[in-house]
Amino acid sequence: MYNFAPTPEQAVLLEQAQQFMNEYVYPAEVHMIPHRGLPDEVLKPLQAKVKALGLWAAHLPKEAGGLGMGHVMLGLLNERLGRSPIAPRIFGTSAPDTGNSEILWMAGTPWQQETYLQPLVAGDIRSCFAMTEPAVSGSDPTGLQARAEFDGEHWVINAHKWFTTNAVGASFSIVMAVTDPDAPPHKRASMFIVDADAPGYEIIREVPVMGDHSEGGHCEVRYTNVRVSPDHLLGSVGDGFKLAQLRLGPGRITHVMRWIGVASRSFDLMLDYALKRETRGQKLAEMQTVQNFIADSAAEIHALRLMTLHAAWKMDQGDEARTEISLVKFYGAKVLHDVIDRAIQVHGALGFSGDTPLESFYREARAARIYDGPDEVHRMVVAKRLLKEYEGRQSACPVAP
Repeated sequence: MYNFAPTPEQAVLLEQAQQFMNEYVYPAEVHMIPHRGLPDEVLKPLQAKVKALGLWAAHLPKEAGGLGMGHVMLGLLNERLGRSPIAPRIFGTSAPDTGNSEILWMAGTPWQQETYLQPLVAGDIRSCFAMTEPAVSGSDPTGLQARAEFDGEHWVINAHKWFTTNAVGASFSIVMAVTDPDAPPHKRASMFIVDADAPGYEIIREVPVMGDHSEGGHCEVRYTNVRVSPDHLLGSVGDGFKLAQLRLGPGRITHVMRWIGVASRSFDLMLDYALKRETRGQKLAEMQTVQNFIADSAAEIHALRLMTLHAAWKMDQGDEARTEISLVKFYGAKVLHDVIDRAIQVHGALGFSGDTPLESFYREARAARIYDGPDEVHRMVVAKRLLKEYEGRQSACPVAP
């Protein structure tokens, strides 16, 4: 029923991507600056090579300037890209630009697409997404305190946001604010494009966080009487929650696809070291505990890969796959952590050092259980959906005790 195999054309592109990773991406990791990515003199030539290969912006349809080969292909490609923290930017698939470009493609006006989407997809500018606030739960956007009021000529935005990823160096933000506090919960908010040089827009600070790989930091940002014209509204008034869902679903599964790559690279490092390292007269690979680490990690990565590709396949069929996305999100975060943790344990003190990428992977992995919705919320979503589906089946065809 399911077929996750790439087409011949896709197989060629995947092989080209793998060769590019080996030849250019892994060697370029030495140039990575924590929280800033690659310097332009290293990044831009690599991006040009990716564009020449036809592998640029795999998350977008061809009409928008992307690869346009569906979510399964996106998953197979991101598994390779996820093995290096610098690869997504090199291949034009780096968050939060991916989600912002998807919103602009789906809901942007022709002017918005020409002004913001086209340079964003080309990699000429970067962007950020401002939804999370310090005073309310980030997993429930219906409780946002940010406000946008129309004064007859402009929308006036007042908001206090934080963990606005990529804000440093971003040319614009997409900000979510309440436009009608009396509307039903999922119709209260709207989304606006705000230029970084707009009066009243201020990056208060870059929040110190675990990990190294956020290109423009995770920032606390304030919008104080920021005025934007009506043509900066995305979609219609009250569409904020709907657009957030359109953005977050694909974003969550893309993250998991990359986690498979991180886990696979960590797994390979574990295998390599287990075969080389000797202690007490035998290789680590000969010890039962290490063999258990290897077997458990192989099983978990394989299960996560199949679960993720199945969710991607459903999305390619037009299904929102919300249950499947939530499943792979919380399961994937656990697999990511556990595989890296075992790899570090096999490496011993070396794994704790900065001489391998494992310690950096480990610090980054902890956030996976929080962003895009904490694991507990996704578990709740899955349980509620499964219970509701079961009740529907039981009423139609009761199950014998």
